[in-house]
Amino acid sequence: MRAVRLHGVGELRVEEISPIGALAAGAVKIRVRAAGICGSDLHNFRTGRWISKLPVTPGHELAGEVMELGEGVAGLQPGDLVVADSRVACGKCPACKAGKENTCESLGYIGEVCDGGFAEFVNLPAARLLKVPRGIAPRIAALSEPLGVALHLIRRLAPAKGEPILIAGAGPIGGLAAIALEHLGFGPLLVIERNTSRGALVSSLTGAQIVPADPTAIADACRGKPHFAIEATGSSEILSLLIDVLTGGGRLGLVGLFRSACSVDWNPIIEKEIDLVGCSVFQDEQPCALGLLKALSVKLEQIISTPLTLQDVPAEYERLLAGQSPFLKSVVCP
Repeated sequence: MRAVRLHGVGELRVEEISPIGALAAGAVKIRVRAAGICGSDLHNFRTGRWISKLPVTPGHELAGEVMELGEGVAGLQPGDLVVADSRVACGKCPACKAGKENTCESLGYIGEVCDGGFAEFVNLPAARLLKVPRGIAPRIAALSEPLGVALHLIRRLAPAKGEPILIAGAGPIGGLAAIALEHLGFGPLLVIERNTSRGALVSSLTGAQIVPADPTAIADACRGKPHFAIEATGSSEILSLLIDVLTGGGRLGLVGLFRSACSVDWNPIIEKEIDLVGCSVFQDEQPCALGLLKALSVKLEQIISTPLTLQDVPAEYERLLAGQSPFLKSVVCP
């Protein structure tokens, strides 16, 4: 079986590996049809921060066809298209018991604690699978995971309709948040994005205004200081800018992954009573995302790269790390 394997920081290889083993009770064998490359995949490649086993097959944003069912699996049958709930939580800590698996004290992910979707086949617990509605293509279904993250971000930000929303970063999550916000009737939207192709794409799909990372330009575009903003870049400089431009009592949703600890001037946060809202993966938003895919499919098709093979993945990692992709999401179709 062919798979992409992470062997350590900066060591990604396309290899022939042994076929996956027999199904355990409660597990499902899946033929991977599409798997998205996530920013956290790139973060692990650069830092190894969340990897708990090596080598490992990355890829948690996956959609695939059910091939075989392990003992005790109900509600699925061969031929069904499914997506994975990427979270692997302990189920025992206070957060899990409170129904907040996304903040589990030992939270891991498919593709980090177990093999993921950058392979021809994968075995996963049926409890971590969601059935895809009929008529949804696998490459679109694979977006249910990052779209679920975007919906959780919107839920946590809790913006008011009719109020400007400033989005820093039109990558996968920032861009999907803009698409979902526009679909749900929020805005006007303003986007900061240094990749001009990505910025133009998100603007064309959502009507968002592209603004430079400049306080005066942002204030002019908003006709005052915005109340709501999203940080989806992982840049300490952009974080400081957003804190600066928000109005008193403003709210900032944090979803970008920072490479390292960043220095922030806390005084404006205190003085302006700004709410910093952390947004980690999703709670129950992925089924909601599945329900939106059909309505959003025309726009989602436009943000996806041409299909990548497993052999293409290492080069695509490098291209994404260099900020050279004009698309919001690179999708591997094994």
